Amino acid sequence: MITTTINLYRNAYSGLTRRIWLLSAVMLINRCGTMVLPFMTLYCHHLGYTERQGGIAVAAYGVGSMVGAWFGGKLSDKIGFYTMQFIALFGGGVMFLVLGQMHSYNAILLCVFFTSMINESFRPANSSAIAHYSTPQNRTQSFSLIRLAINLGWGVGSALAGLLSSISYHLLFWADGLTNITAAFVLLLVLPKVTLEQQHRLTHENHDETTPVRGPFQDKTFMWFTFFMLLFSICFFQLFTTVPLFFKEGFHLNEDRIGLIMSMNGILIALFEMIIVFKLEGTRPYLRLMMYGCILLASSFAILNIPSASYLLLATIAMVVVTVAEITGMPFMNSYYISRTTAANRGRYAAIYTMTWSAAQVIGSLSGTQMAHAFGYFTLWWVLGGISILAGLGFNSLKEKP
Repeated sequence: MITTTINLYRNAYSGLTRRIWLLSAVMLINRCGTMVLPFMTLYCHHLGYTERQGGIAVAAYGVGSMVGAWFGGKLSDKIGFYTMQFIALFGGGVMFLVLGQMHSYNAILLCVFFTSMINESFRPANSSAIAHYSTPQNRTQSFSLIRLAINLGWGVGSALAGLLSSISYHLLFWADGLTNITAAFVLLLVLPKVTLEQQHRLTHENHDETTPVRGPFQDKTFMWFTFFMLLFSICFFQLFTTVPLFFKEGFHLNEDRIGLIMSMNGILIALFEMIIVFKLEGTRPYLRLMMYGCILLASSFAILNIPSASYLLLATIAMVVVTVAEITGMPFMNSYYISRTTAANRGRYAAIYTMTWSAAQVIGSLSGTQMAHAFGYFTLWWVLGGISILAGLGFNSLKEKP
């Protein structure tokens, strides 16, 4: 039994290049400081602002991330993904430090937007780096390792954020900013520089001039896929806005317990996602697995409406279920859209894919907190469950489409 488990983990992690491991280490350092976003609604509440205003602040982060994704992709082609990653990490770190000094609501919104724009411009540059440092045979595996580093960092960051916020919310901004800056310099130290010429040479070598190039807007199946993904991610992003608020206001949990429960998401993903994805790969169509993830996400919202004598236990169960939903569906969304691309159009597909997630963050942050304020959390959880089911049925309807 022990030998089988060890072999399973070994197979799930084998074949990755040294530079992908180093890039994942940079990502881990960066994401261990992910503290401001999951506690933004609570921070605004701490300053005396309403739940709606907290949701608008998170939505501003989403708008900034959309703009950052667009410019990050454009600049990665202009100055190179290596340089762009450093600028985004260092600049984002400085902006987190500045954001922590803001107290007026308008100043917070403005700083949140620019912090997000700079910080999230890292994502398209990082995707280009993963493609450069990996091979076609281990590319999906490489993306999964980076995602693992992100979620492990998220778990550590959320747990520390709960402890730090119980002392002072300002410590969250210092931790987020300094880890960003540290990751920027670790990137320079451990990864050899990739020049713009080297980056373009790889792009030209992978581009087949004789192959017709289809843009994402001409791919109707992909556009329907992004619509259903938008519905799914609107629901999923409640994990960063209404869920922690509900844990505090509905379940009456304090910040350190909320932080520990939130950290379970990243820790469970870090422990089990790679092997679960390894076992699920090829067993079901990607779209079917996405449908299962949507059903599980709906179940996690239903759990929050169950009367219980132990809110801590109920919150823990709900977090485990939403984590299983994430593992079951989200890794295969990335694989599905990449399978529809070529080297010549992958950047355009990636831009639409990334911006859909950012749009969902904006819509989810605004609609979730406003619905909770207007109709209560009980109604909100049932509505989100219904939207999740609709998204799942939509994914499943696409499995026969070309």
